[in-house]
Amino acid sequence: MRKRVFRSICLACFITLLLTAMLVISVIYNNSAEVLKKEVINQSIFISKALESDADADMEYIAAIGKESENRISLISPEGTVIYDSFVKADTLENHLDRPEIKSAISNGSGEITRLSDTIGQKTYYYAVKLNTGDILRVAATSKSAFGIISSAMIWIVLIAIVILVLAVISAKWLTDLIIKPINNLNLEEPLSNSAYEELSPLLTRLEKQNQKISCQIKELTARQKEFEDITGAMNEGLVIYGEKGNILFENNSAKRILGDAVGKSYLELCRDVDYIKAIDSAISGKPLSVKLNKHGKIYQLSANPVESNSNSYAAILFVVDITDKEQAEKMRREFSANVSHELKTPLTSIMGCAEIIENGIAKKEDIPRFAHDIHTEAARLLALIEDIIKLSRMDEGDINQEFAEVDLSELCVSVINTLSDKAQSKNIKIDYRGDTSLVYGIKPILYEMVYNLCDNAINYNKHNGSVTVKLQNESEKIILSVADTGIGIAPEHRDRIFERFYRVDKSHSKDTGGTGLGLAIVKHAAMLHNAEIALESKESRGTTITVSFKK
Repeated sequence: MRKRVFRSICLACFITLLLTAMLVISVIYNNSAEVLKKEVINQSIFISKALESDADADMEYIAAIGKESENRISLISPEGTVIYDSFVKADTLENHLDRPEIKSAISNGSGEITRLSDTIGQKTYYYAVKLNTGDILRVAATSKSAFGIISSAMIWIVLIAIVILVLAVISAKWLTDLIIKPINNLNLEEPLSNSAYEELSPLLTRLEKQNQKISCQIKELTARQKEFEDITGAMNEGLVIYGEKGNILFENNSAKRILGDAVGKSYLELCRDVDYIKAIDSAISGKPLSVKLNKHGKIYQLSANPVESNSNSYAAILFVVDITDKEQAEKMRREFSANVSHELKTPLTSIMGCAEIIENGIAKKEDIPRFAHDIHTEAARLLALIEDIIKLSRMDEGDINQEFAEVDLSELCVSVINTLSDKAQSKNIKIDYRGDTSLVYGIKPILYEMVYNLCDNAINYNKHNGSVTVKLQNESEKIILSVADTGIGIAPEHRDRIFERFYRVDKSHSKDTGGTGLGLAIVKHAAMLHNAEIALESKESRGTTITVSFKK
């Protein structure tokens, strides 16, 4: 726009200069021509009056005037013969009777005409007057034409034109800045607050309406974006959106936490895992693909899906779902199934073997009581295993019919100790209880199972002449139940797994004690059911302490 305004002003200046020069030259030329005519007429009148007033005036007088005058003076007879000419010899000139100014002077007493000379750029004005003698006096003056005037003054005209054009360019630049500055300083955010030019009012009004429309659209888009960010930000699943070229357009908080922040970068900079790259490449090529990713000790399901665009190419959307618990649950289910099959098969095999020996009459009479005892022991072990499995299944599924109520843990601990006292005495283990009345909100049978399994494990894995200490501490915000033994302890590599189902530190010792391998698993689920926390401290060959903290 600045260049257009500048060029327009310069063009206007040039045209104005040209027209002005032409008009000025025309006026000057016309004025000079009129002055010349008056001069010639006056001179003609003066000479004619002198000749008419002085009868003795002759050719010497006219010749004297002709020598002094710059104008051409001629005396012509009524027959058209040139008697005298101040510029050339009279006898060399042709008859002038056919000249228009001569004819007019003979007829009317005077005549005039302007003729261009043979030389370009000059013209001659002729004025003829009839004397009382009948002769014709003609005075002629030669002047430059308009073209001749321009040609003679061309240098000055060019110099003046250059100066004026330079001034015009400077003025045009100044005027351009003066015109453009208010436009450049327009406040487009508030168009109606501008007062630059009235001519811009319609445009500024339309801009104001457009700004209001754009503002409404931006508010709507911002609200939608915020809603989208709030929804995706609250998702536990990761969400990543890719462009057609694989550049990352968006990541929600979960995706940034899992994979990292690479918005605006290539998908290759987000993760270098081979399966991840394969999934994104597949989605961008138009084929969905799901893979698994192991990262930070967790397992994620990556589902990459293509999104077709108008250009027959594909963008992509990636969902990242944490399936660690699912995978672990599936692993535990497989392990549980395998362990249950093994644990059920072992006592059943013993029972069937003893029964088959008795049934076939192979067993001696004195051995039958021993086989019957083995059958009874294995059947009891099988029943205990089934009961523990049922308890765990109910806890897993939340199939608990009893409601929560206040339970006196102190009374419950004393009851468990009384139940296990004979077993402890048979192994020469001292079992001791310390604590005051402590009430917790829970399900009494499940709490009983938890305390019983803790104390039973402490006895089973204790040393000869060892001890078991059950302690209850009633603190300001929680009640702490601890069961400490002086047994074999637990090696560090086993401590993270002892609460798993069927996991045994010492399988041979567990077989001797008749344990099912589900005791501590029941303790863990019982604690989770009562929103309690479990802590373990153990030293090999020095004993183990398991602590359960209940919130008041």
